[in-house]
Amino acid sequence: MKILFMGTPDFAVYSLKALCDRGGDEITVVTQPDKPKGRKYVLTPPEVKVFAEERGLSVYQPTSLKGDDFAELLHSIDPEIIIVAAYGKILPPSVINYPKYGCINVHGSLLPRYRGAAPIQRALIDGESETGITIMYMNEGLDTGDMLAKATVKITDEDNFESLFDKMATAGAELLVETLPKIIDGSIVPEKQDDSLATYASKIEKDDCKVDFGYPSRAIFNKIRGLSPFPLAYAMRGDNQLKLVSVKMTDKKSDKAAGSLISDGKKLYVVCGDGLCLEITEVLPAGKKRMSASDYLRGNLLKDGELLSTPV
Repeated sequence: MKILFMGTPDFAVYSLKALCDRGGDEITVVTQPDKPKGRKYVLTPPEVKVFAEERGLSVYQPTSLKGDDFAELLHSIDPEIIIVAAYGKILPPSVINYPKYGCINVHGSLLPRYRGAAPIQRALIDGESETGITIMYMNEGLDTGDMLAKATVKITDEDNFESLFDKMATAGAELLVETLPKIIDGSIVPEKQDDSLATYASKIEKDDCKVDFGYPSRAIFNKIRGLSPFPLAYAMRGDNQLKLVSVKMTDKKSDKAAGSLISDGKKLYVVCGDGLCLEITEVLPAGKKRMSASDYLRGNLLKDGELLSTPV
């Protein structure tokens, strides 16, 4: 079967690999253009491009999906189905409606909850106990198409964005290869979404990363792990930014003000709005590398009453 696969980051690589391992298909890949990354702004290819070229697949990186150029490319590929996984651009109707078997999306939530750009991170930040993958037909709305299959993924206290991302990407790849034959033979029954149950998972912005320790410990714990290892939640220690890589829930209590730092010389705690303390286990100080809290304490002695404040 002729497949056009559209995806960009690691999440999409899992699904592309599963399609390649399935065998018997003619797969062409469309991904986003290379982008500058890092402090030196080195032009870097998307993860999907790297994998696709390793597998010898044809790769295209159009700057736009509208206009004659992409229309000609689409007709030359002539896909029977288009599979989208975290591509990162809105597809025009001319693309969505082109293939015989439709245009399907591997979405990182149990729709209609968490439509939008950051479903995995938002599920963690919101303290959900489970999330999942939905395979859906694409339409002109934002993740509003008919659902074809779902798989549930449990969220544990040990999960952060990285670990849940890996679980979700694996589940998405497995569900895709299970669902694809049913789409082709027509045995699957699409299910319309209940829009009244929809929630929106907006893109993570810089303001989302600011920590206010006036909130309860569980809410702060969820925010920090939902943003780790990237882009990382942060607070201010004096005039210096301190990014929080990982924290642990504890039953330690304190009557000190929210944001107060407490240490026994080995462990570092911060007081939250409910009077419970989170143990800070790993940090990223401004201009330095990630380090354990114990290493951070060795070079950064605490003053009595010192606070982590909310960035302005």
